[in-house]
Amino acid sequence: MGWWEVNADTLASSRFVVSPLCETTASLMALEKGSPAHPAERRWLDSHGPSYRARLAADPVTGLLVHVALGRHRWIADFLTPVPSREDETPGDAEFYDELARIRETPADTARIDLEIAHRGPLPGSLLRADLPERIADLLEWVWRETVASDWPRRRRVIEADVVARTGQLSRAGWAAALDDMHPEMQWLGGNRLQINTRAFPPRKLMGSQLLLVPVTPRMGWISRDRTDSQGTVLRNAVVYPCSGALTDPERAATPEALATLIGAGRASVLGLLDSPMSTTHLVATAGQGLGSVGRHLKVLLDAGLVGRRRAGRSVLYYRTAAGDVLVRAQNS
Repeated sequence: MGWWEVNADTLASSRFVVSPLCETTASLMALEKGSPAHPAERRWLDSHGPSYRARLAADPVTGLLVHVALGRHRWIADFLTPVPSREDETPGDAEFYDELARIRETPADTARIDLEIAHRGPLPGSLLRADLPERIADLLEWVWRETVASDWPRRRRVIEADVVARTGQLSRAGWAAALDDMHPEMQWLGGNRLQINTRAFPPRKLMGSQLLLVPVTPRMGWISRDRTDSQGTVLRNAVVYPCSGALTDPERAATPEALATLIGAGRASVLGLLDSPMSTTHLVATAGQGLGSVGRHLKVLLDAGLVGRRRAGRSVLYYRTAAGDVLVRAQNS
């Protein structure tokens, strides 16, 4: 199995990062895979899958490049997944294009080596060309523009809600619980060891490196790291992981009838949705209720001590309190 040696200093300097490029890369993977994780993703694939396939059919070189870059052997070409450079308050478009430039500017020789590693052998003749970073960047730009950008505000709220949920889990149960829940193959092994996956990779030491945690809404995940510096030290590593399914799938479960009878169907729906923190706008979209109705329900639930609220970036996120959890679980038991 692959594991990292992570000391307390590395964990203390780690942080969550919102990355529109990682979100777009995960969306590219979802389009390429074509298998939805939930009904909402099925609608997204039905909407954008045909145009994605038509684009690759018209450009077979890029189609083959994507197949090779995403790795037949579960290894993604490193230049396709750079570590996010920063988290800031720039608009989604500006932040995305800043990140995309790092892929576009990859030297041709570096891209070729990364692709050969992912392909586990020499590249097909049609990929022996110098414009591969430009081609994959153009495709990612298309995925962003056509399938992600218009939905980015909602996706960002989902991501920010996941961050609030994870940081709350950190405060309650520590790093072991938070990391174990990010990906089925990831778990804290003890003794400063973090299992990253179940593959037969040699262990790596992250002492002195920064660990970034990057949530995305598609059910995709990967590991990325910076190129080494002149001393051979990797300065930053990133774990890209899927947000909580309760946040990304708005059709997951109906409100228990008994809870609806007790506190009203609208309030019960809002309370039931708060398995993980959500913004008012996300609740409106997910619950199918108007902004005024959701706002009134939240006020009642806040006054009753069943939900709380906290700020995450530009959003105010609502979460279920312990009392709210008891009520929902009692109705589900």
